[in-house]
Amino acid sequence: MLQRTQTPKAVYIHIPFCTNKCHYCDFNSYVLKGQPVMDYLDALEREMEQTAAQVPPGEIETVFVGGGTPTVLLPDQMESFLSRVRAYFPNLAPNAEFTMEANPGTTDLEKLQAMKAGGVNRISFGVQSFNNALLEGIGRIHNTDDVYRSLENARAAGFTNMSIDLMFGLPKQTIQIMKDTLREALALNLPHYSIYSLKVEENTLFHTLYQRGQLPLPEEDEEVGMFELIMDTLRGAGYGQYEISNFARPGFESRHNMMYWRNQSYYGLGAGAHGYVHGLRHVNIKGVQPYIDATRSGLPILEKNEVDREEAMEDFMMVGLRMRRGVRRADFMEQFGCEPESVFGAVIDKFLRLELLERTEEGYKLSDRGLPLGNEVFGEFLGVAEAKK
Repeated sequence: MLQRTQTPKAVYIHIPFCTNKCHYCDFNSYVLKGQPVMDYLDALEREMEQTAAQVPPGEIETVFVGGGTPTVLLPDQMESFLSRVRAYFPNLAPNAEFTMEANPGTTDLEKLQAMKAGGVNRISFGVQSFNNALLEGIGRIHNTDDVYRSLENARAAGFTNMSIDLMFGLPKQTIQIMKDTLREALALNLPHYSIYSLKVEENTLFHTLYQRGQLPLPEEDEEVGMFELIMDTLRGAGYGQYEISNFARPGFESRHNMMYWRNQSYYGLGAGAHGYVHGLRHVNIKGVQPYIDATRSGLPILEKNEVDREEAMEDFMMVGLRMRRGVRRADFMEQFGCEPESVFGAVIDKFLRLELLERTEEGYKLSDRGLPLGNEVFGEFLGVAEAKK
């Protein structure tokens, strides 16, 4: 299996600090106040050093720094962090994509200049909405003025490859509010937009409110209407929907996320980070201090498991079908040495008949009708390869 010999060309690094915890967030993140930030960066360096020694990196094509909110680092901390990344992953491809997540209001010009000097060339801003009342209702601490100011600062620092995240299906959100948000978002003339539906996750304030019947979510048909509006509006504005939730101008697709969707290997570093190296998936210890302590005596891995060939095949189909180009027969053959139909023929035929999948010259993709039902389609691939073992 290709993944067992493949040296990762992608790096994910987790910065778990935030200014506050949003009401819907179940990511591994902690409020910044009182946190040992420099101790954490030292621990990250120890993990990078041990990881690079164990699996020496070759040429790196993508780096993604997520969180949390990486841009809560102060300019000197940012400079120190990025210099360490370059020290242990020095062989960046000439056209490498180096993305950092940011929250509006945490990106002054000095910090953005430190990011640019440190190699970051793409920023993904967590905007979520252009409706200030909605932003307050989901626990965001920025407002729309902060968005415009942050983008202006980023352009002044020399950034041109920028994206914003938006959300739909939020409490009290209507189709009209979504339409207004899309209008303001498109007026920014950015090369990339990510638009995600709200998922009410356990261990969040929203989950508690949902359990109590106190979360005023839109009706299902209204949420579907928002998704259709998003697709029609962005496609109409010339953006390609290259993945279920992502829209870009040609050449500005997120190459790092494409690594995940193509079931490629990647280094995962930082508290709670996931990695996929030489056929092994791992997740790191989540807590900040436990993570720091663990790096002093080895790699801070919480658990590790081998991904067998059958599970990798299922993953390939489920994540690959998220892309609008779909899955390619040649890629499946390269990774597993057989045709996808020999394993998943019955499932593929079923969804072709239901017109939720369609054939392409290279393989299969979700149809327009199948897009809103993607999760139902993906779920049908679970356990199929394992059952044929």
